[in-house]
Amino acid sequence: MDGAEGPTAAGSETGLELSCGGFDFAFNSQNFSDRVLRLEIVAGGSSGDVVAGGSLAGSERGRNEEEFYRILGVTFMNTSLIELHACIGPWMQLILRVKTMYINSAILAARSPFFLKLFSNGMKESDQTCPTLRIADSDENALIELLSFMYSGKLTTTEPTFLLDILMAADKFEVVSCMRHCCQLLRSLPLTTESALLYLDHPYSLSMAAEVQLLKGAAKEFLANKYRDYNKFQLDMMNISLAGIEAILSSSDLHVEYEDQLFYLMLKWARVRYPELEERREILSSHLLPLVRFSHMTYRAFQRILTCTDNDIDHEQVTKLITGVLLCKAYPAHKPGALAACATSCLPVAERAYKYRHLKVVVFDKPRPQVIAYMDLKREECAQLLLSQHIFSQPLHVAGQCFVLMARCNNHEQSGSYRFGLFLWFNPVLKGSRRVTVDYEFASRTMPSRQFVSKLNASHTFTDDVAAGHSDLFSVPWSTFMADDGFFIDGVLHLRLDLTVVGQMEPQT
Repeated sequence: MDGAEGPTAAGSETGLELSCGGFDFAFNSQNFSDRVLRLEIVAGGSSGDVVAGGSLAGSERGRNEEEFYRILGVTFMNTSLIELHACIGPWMQLILRVKTMYINSAILAARSPFFLKLFSNGMKESDQTCPTLRIADSDENALIELLSFMYSGKLTTTEPTFLLDILMAADKFEVVSCMRHCCQLLRSLPLTTESALLYLDHPYSLSMAAEVQLLKGAAKEFLANKYRDYNKFQLDMMNISLAGIEAILSSSDLHVEYEDQLFYLMLKWARVRYPELEERREILSSHLLPLVRFSHMTYRAFQRILTCTDNDIDHEQVTKLITGVLLCKAYPAHKPGALAACATSCLPVAERAYKYRHLKVVVFDKPRPQVIAYMDLKREECAQLLLSQHIFSQPLHVAGQCFVLMARCNNHEQSGSYRFGLFLWFNPVLKGSRRVTVDYEFASRTMPSRQFVSKLNASHTFTDDVAAGHSDLFSVPWSTFMADDGFFIDGVLHLRLDLTVVGQMEPQT
């Protein structure tokens, strides 16, 4: 007995990878079994339904079922099959077939609290030599594979869908070692969109939370990385389930022009996937709207959302979110708790990888139209500029005109090296409609003072969509700029634009 207890205990701790090779030889073997497990395979039913029952002699069970059907024949003589199923469905499941297997109660009880209870005084069937389990036909193969695992510590498949079925069976029959083994196998397989969605959409019980946490985390990370480009995301998104959409929208590394685009794309997805209005409103309110980063949306989007009359969204919920954002931007010195509507909207939310970067803006109308805008760039974002990429800000509106900040890596002609450049673009409402003269200043926080230091003071008259600025803002080569912690404070480059509109006039004809 001591020799038998040693490997059994070790197996439960190590996922049944026994040095002695396990008990493969005893699986479904009459010579090494003390009971016969009767499996009643029923049609349909929930995959979570497992019914344990006592043993009945085959002839007695047959007589009982024969008598039952005889009564049915009398009672429902003129009833169609569909009507008959509706009448007796709540009381009986159709048994498709019965399968018997030789089992060793000691091995199964050592691996599973469910079987330990079944074979002990915890269940009335404990004194039976032929215990019965009733399972859905969809669970049959997974249960057989699970029983084999309980003897050998091995699985014969690496197919993701079947592994998930086995995982669910292991959860129902409380075989923790198999749950762990299934999750390890699934994590070792190459992920695809289909398998990642399968892992996220599969129903898991609370008892499996710890076992599947890493599996679901890997699936979410895979989807977020694959669909980090908005253009690819919008092409494939209609084939992605709710859990997949949640994983993608939760990512801060999603490359998109504006947060506005994600909001409208989310509405489009919900309308296609959930045609019923009430269900769609519930999905949007409970699952998707909380993932929208309203604090990084544009004024134009707010205006459109607040004035729309569509019934898809809960307007009270969205209005509260937008109001909270606007209040916090208007009164940044107040603590979030001081404004009830602002409490949730003002919680720090990371920016995504927006093509048009969000700005913190202060606007003055008098004595002259003026705007002060702040743009923060991470060191890794600046590093991407060397690959001929530009970083644009969201539009700045002042005195009825539109301006955009642009950072880029320039090939400096005088020095022959790459330098950091910052430019102000003018985007007139109507080309050639105005001559706009501005005074502007570029500044950057620097160490050790951490104060803004002016880098460029200039004036410029815009007549069309042209740029003004400096192609070598910091007067150092690119490599020096990127390595200098005097420019990057805690890994962030802090830039400031101070723009004043000096005058506007109609162009001369």
